[in-house]
Amino acid sequence: MLLRLLLLICAPLCEATELFLILSPSRPIEGNSMTLACETPPPQKLDVQLQFCFYKAGRPLGLDWDSIPELWILAVWREDSGSYWCQAKATSLGVKRSRRVQIQVHGLPISNVSLEIQPPGGYMMEGEKMVLVCLVTGGTGDITFFWYKGALGLNMEMKTVTFGISVVRESDSEQYYCAADNGYGPRLSELVSIAVRIPMSRPVLTLRAPGAQAVLGDVVELHCEVWSGSPPILYQFYHEDVALGRSLAPSGGGVSFNLSLTAEHYGNYYCEAKNGLVAQPSEVVPLSIIMPTEDRKEVLTSGVMEVLLGISGPTTMALLFCCWLKRKIGSRSARDPLRRLPSPVPQESTYLNSQASEQLHPNYENVNVVSGDEVYSLVYCVQQEQQPAAEEPPGMHTGDKNSSAIYSRLKKADLTDVDYEDAM
Repeated sequence: MLLRLLLLICAPLCEATELFLILSPSRPIEGNSMTLACETPPPQKLDVQLQFCFYKAGRPLGLDWDSIPELWILAVWREDSGSYWCQAKATSLGVKRSRRVQIQVHGLPISNVSLEIQPPGGYMMEGEKMVLVCLVTGGTGDITFFWYKGALGLNMEMKTVTFGISVVRESDSEQYYCAADNGYGPRLSELVSIAVRIPMSRPVLTLRAPGAQAVLGDVVELHCEVWSGSPPILYQFYHEDVALGRSLAPSGGGVSFNLSLTAEHYGNYYCEAKNGLVAQPSEVVPLSIIMPTEDRKEVLTSGVMEVLLGISGPTTMALLFCCWLKRKIGSRSARDPLRRLPSPVPQESTYLNSQASEQLHPNYENVNVVSGDEVYSLVYCVQQEQQPAAEEPPGMHTGDKNSSAIYSRLKKADLTDVDYEDAM
């Protein structure tokens, strides 16, 4: 009777109670959350209160015991993979344990790998610093990076997210790419070309004319060249800051630009050379153009006319009128014959009863203006008469001494049409 009573009391506890550990989601992903639930069959007695505890590899997770049959993990990672189970117990009674469940946390494979260059563009000068950055936008877990140089993939033995060269050389010009691996296989970036340029020397502009001096109509060669610098080199020619043309030198060296000279090509010239980001200008070279004689006369005449036309109208008309009037007077004087000089008007003589020597009283008279700058003068004098003391010597005539007329001409030419007898 007593034995039967003990069996009735111990039956609920002696039954094989099964615990089940349920995982959600069934395939956990790195970085996501995961929930563990410990499920039991309904208890035989409603007044039995169960306590739960979760374990991983023998270590309890969270609180030791809790009445909540679930454990929520915010984020799991690959290192969270392992063996999990749970336990349940009733108050003052024994503990039941679930079976072990092997949980594998999965990661996401890398999907997008790109390569970034600093400085951007892929062009840099020798001596600068270069930095390459391998960027990953997809995938989970720890990522290992690999760097390669050239299309054949020379391993650079670098396993960090960046790869840098503190001082680049021209030999560093090559194609580069990187690879990223998070345990699901490497993913490669695209090929990126790096061009390292040798800095250019300042370009030199030379003007080459057929002769010693450039003449209007000549073909002048403008030659621009740099003595050092990595090709290709792009050249640009300028006249007074106006672009004339450009030319590319793929293998280096210089280039030329030809001009057929006109009057408008006079002025200053220079060129620019560029093999990277910044263009380098040459010094300014002036170009003087020699004009032929005929063209020079035409230009001179044109210039004089422009000056004359630039003077005010009344002043120009006055100058032209003065020139016309002078020519008119000159031509009229050349046509008029020389006029005959008039006979001098006799001057009344003065008689002095004196023994003094004879005194001459010259008289001058301007007779006429025949032409522009010729002036004729009549000069005569009268001798004072005295009472004859003796008989005149033979051959002497009083009239010869009474008066004499002298005609003089101020110019060197002789007076040919004046009658000396009339003057007497």
